[in-house]
Amino acid sequence: MRTMQDVRPSFLALAPDEAERSIVLLGGEPFHARVVRQALFERGALDYACMTSLPRALRARLTAELSLFASRELARTVARDGTTKLLLGFARGGSVESVHMPALSGEGGATVCVSSQVGCPVACPFCASGRAGLERNLEAHEIVEQFLRARALGPLSRAVIMGIGEPLLNYRNLRQALEVVQEEIGLGARKITVSTVGFPERLRRAAEDDPPFQLAISLHTPDDAQRDVLVPAMAGTPIEEILAAGDHWFEVTGREITYEICLLGGLNDSPGHARRLAQRLSGRRATVNLIPYNPVENDPFIRPTPERAEEFRQRLQAAGIVATVRWSRGVDAGAACGQLRIRSPGGS
Repeated sequence: MRTMQDVRPSFLALAPDEAERSIVLLGGEPFHARVVRQALFERGALDYACMTSLPRALRARLTAELSLFASRELARTVARDGTTKLLLGFARGGSVESVHMPALSGEGGATVCVSSQVGCPVACPFCASGRAGLERNLEAHEIVEQFLRARALGPLSRAVIMGIGEPLLNYRNLRQALEVVQEEIGLGARKITVSTVGFPERLRRAAEDDPPFQLAISLHTPDDAQRDVLVPAMAGTPIEEILAAGDHWFEVTGREITYEICLLGGLNDSPGHARRLAQRLSGRRATVNLIPYNPVENDPFIRPTPERAEEFRQRLQAAGIVATVRWSRGVDAGAACGQLRIRSPGGS
């Protein structure tokens, strides 16, 4: 059985000085480490063979002895709308899915949906990501690799950390990764959204940390008792505490929050839910993103009808709450919100 100690670090896992030393040991010069990094981040190269500015012999040694990435692509699924889902397996163990969504008409580049953990401890019953529990946090370089692999499918203009995992429970590694994404890929804080179920103290600390991202909080219901069921990891945490932490975020950062509701037909999509949500958010600078449930195998939940979702939105709008309905892309490929999961190489 392979242990973590047996796994050799990849190039992206190395600090700059470590990368230089490793390349010198393989017969290169210190500056060759910068050549590799530039090829990765500026030219989008995904293997050493493409880096023709390196000596041929060095490319061969690097290919044989120093992996460029810690991940490998295990599977690729393309939906009818062009959305591409990548299943990535990591040398340290575990797998995640990330998603590349091509630009719609009138948009710039594509959007990438990135995972932050292998598995998820939140265990929302309508989401596939938490069914196997949490295996581990992703390292910063494992998060960055998802951006680089997605960018190879087409230029990126936006990123959402809404894949597998709860980002605030891996905040240190996520923040380190997003700093690299900002500096070397060029996606600024306004182009990156992190979605969380809203751990209040972690939210407050993140707000004080000059966070390099926008914030979305997955609320899912305005009712405390129902939220304890829909978001088990937050059971016992009053919604008002989460909203107060969101208010603190806005006061410190000046960035409005998006509150997300996964609309579950017959459960949280009633006029009463809309009215109570509007009351919760009254006077707050925020947007509500209504996401109709995306089917997951063996789940008892159903999607609301388009008419029901639109009625919910209109009730919020009438109460002065900015709201949108977002029908997810990539549903037929299992690439939509709530459908991502950890899988074996065989896809099970």
